[in-house]
Amino acid sequence: MVRITETRPGTPCWFEHGSADPAAAQRYYGELFGWRGETDPRPEAMCYTVMYQGEAPVAAVAPLVADGQPTAWSVSIAAEDVDAAAEAARAGGGQVLAGPMEALDLGRFAVVADPAGAVFGLWHGRAFPGVALFAEPGAPGWIELATRDVAGAVGFYSDLFGWSVNPGEQYTQWGLDGTDFGGVLDMGEQFPADLPPYWMPYFAAADVDLAAERALGLGGDAVLPPTDVPDGPRLAVLKDPLGAVFGLYQPEA
Repeated sequence: MVRITETRPGTPCWFEHGSADPAAAQRYYGELFGWRGETDPRPEAMCYTVMYQGEAPVAAVAPLVADGQPTAWSVSIAAEDVDAAAEAARAGGGQVLAGPMEALDLGRFAVVADPAGAVFGLWHGRAFPGVALFAEPGAPGWIELATRDVAGAVGFYSDLFGWSVNPGEQYTQWGLDGTDFGGVLDMGEQFPADLPPYWMPYFAAADVDLAAERALGLGGDAVLPPTDVPDGPRLAVLKDPLGAVFGLYQPEA
């Protein structure tokens, strides 16, 4: 279990549920993980709600802001200089979809798509650095990119963030300074042909089977039921009642 006390550039730092029904999302994840929400009262914050596990911020729920935007989880990566990172992403074949811009007094951000179209955020925190609990039950612990261009993704993100690459037969992992925190999954025939590449978070669970059962009982669906991964953790992939996909995994003791 790791309690994050300092956000390092190049590491996942925030997780946001963009929701067509923020109140329903808060109820679902509150009951699933025991999260409590605190909504920013400032009008310009647009009802942005930070979700806490105990006293630690672990994620957020926010209303949708663009026409056609689906309800989905998004992942943000910490950047020392958001403007420079956004420009580097553009130079590497990606697109800058929003920003860079200020987020009130909290920090500076941009929304970027990689060359295959997977969307992620860049964040430089000031008043708000980001997630404060990692790899503990109810907190995020892993990020995963699903893409049809694994080689292109490995090159793009390694160049952009300096991530190390730990290739496997079926799954490639990423990390920094010897610690892996994410991976890339090849979107094979099991994925619908019209499904675009995407990032999603995994949240740690003390018991994946019990957590998945609870998630389904609250109205979610199973994309991948609890499964033992060879040389990896037990995990499940779920869809919440609003359609957002997320994972559960059981950290090693």
